[in-house]
Amino acid sequence: MAYLALARKYRPRSFAEVKGQDHSVRALTNALNFERLHHAYLFTGTRGVGKTTLARIFANCLNCEVKIAAEVCGTCGACTAFTQGNYPDLYEVDAASRTGVDDMRKLLENLHYSPSMGRFKVYIIDEVHMLSSASFNALLKTLEEPPEHVKFIFATTDPKKIPLTVLSRCLQFHLRDIEPITIQVQLAEILGKEEVNYDEGALELLSRVSQGSLRDALSLTDQAIAHGGGEVRKDNVIDLLGTARVEEITTILNLLLQQDREEVVKFVSDLASRAVNFADLLEGLLRAVHQLALAGILGATLDDELKDYVGKFTPEWLQVAYQILIVGNRDLKYAPDHKVGFDMTLLRLLDFELVDENKSQQTNQTVPPNRSSSPRLPKAETHSSTTSLQSSSKNQSDTTVAKSENSSNSVIDQNKRPVEKRTPADEIKRQEFEEDELGEQLKESFGATLGTVVVLNDTH
Repeated sequence: MAYLALARKYRPRSFAEVKGQDHSVRALTNALNFERLHHAYLFTGTRGVGKTTLARIFANCLNCEVKIAAEVCGTCGACTAFTQGNYPDLYEVDAASRTGVDDMRKLLENLHYSPSMGRFKVYIIDEVHMLSSASFNALLKTLEEPPEHVKFIFATTDPKKIPLTVLSRCLQFHLRDIEPITIQVQLAEILGKEEVNYDEGALELLSRVSQGSLRDALSLTDQAIAHGGGEVRKDNVIDLLGTARVEEITTILNLLLQQDREEVVKFVSDLASRAVNFADLLEGLLRAVHQLALAGILGATLDDELKDYVGKFTPEWLQVAYQILIVGNRDLKYAPDHKVGFDMTLLRLLDFELVDENKSQQTNQTVPPNRSSSPRLPKAETHSSTTSLQSSSKNQSDTTVAKSENSSNSVIDQNKRPVEKRTPADEIKRQEFEEDELGEQLKESFGATLGTVVVLNDTH
């Protein structure tokens, strides 16, 4: 028997086997059990998360000969045909290769004929966003009022390209990226069935690199088995993917702690001679910085290799390092080559010295008094200086009030005013008096202006 890829061999055939899409599975299960069925469904999400798989399972549940239910019997003629992939009333269309309006018209011509075997004719249109505008327009009327025996199931990775008129006629289900831990558990289960030896570290790396796609993880696992001679080991997976090794990341962290520019440049040159992927290495450093930053909050790291570095980098430096690495990773494509961009990113990191918070606090506590920004004055001098400043400020305010009242043209002798006898209540009264005077002046000015406006209006 020919070898069957893991992604095809272990493709789910029931809702119970679908991983990481509990919200969508629950909604579809309830719709089937209560027979609240819509005529059009739209599954969205990234590649390899189960869009087409869910569509096939849903179509099987609709046409099981026993009854419409979320769990099929698996033994009837319809279920057997679905398992073998030759059910006559299931039509799978690849919209990427059949985008024209003529293809859509041919498909719609057969809608009105009754199903040949089951209850419903199910049309699964994959990558539906690739259809042309004319094809969408030809589909609109049928999609709004389809025959009772027809169900549409659309799948797409880019729902933004689908017209709103089509979106509004469908029930939408967004399939999430699958969590790495879920992918890792599924890979371990499959490799156990295949009797393949593996490392947990290798599965963790495969699940992380797959970026939420279980199909990609299974495809990479197939490659890892071939690369490792029937085993899945972490070193083989690293060589296969070209990802950064933990030893390389820890070496860079040590060099950053030592602030040794010469050794950093030599180490990067050594990495270049081994054809290391610098983009992956930057991403590895970003993950390490992120874990060290979380360690200050949670008290633990995700990788055992980084435990020795907890507390050696200040939180401020980790924040700066993360931003520098993000910019370096973004600008890597603009560098003459990736080695140059990686070199400059590390040198930029070395421009920020690591400061121990405890040492900096001790330094601040031992600063001599004569280095402070403002030397202390004796108590008597301080009191007299403050009194003179208050006296000067208050006398200037009183002079302003006197000028506004036009009571006298002479300047008040400020030195003879008994400043010390003035109370806070007197100060409040003075401020209220100034506000009242200002209010009266504004009223007079506004009244004069208003009178002028009235006179001008009367002249007309």
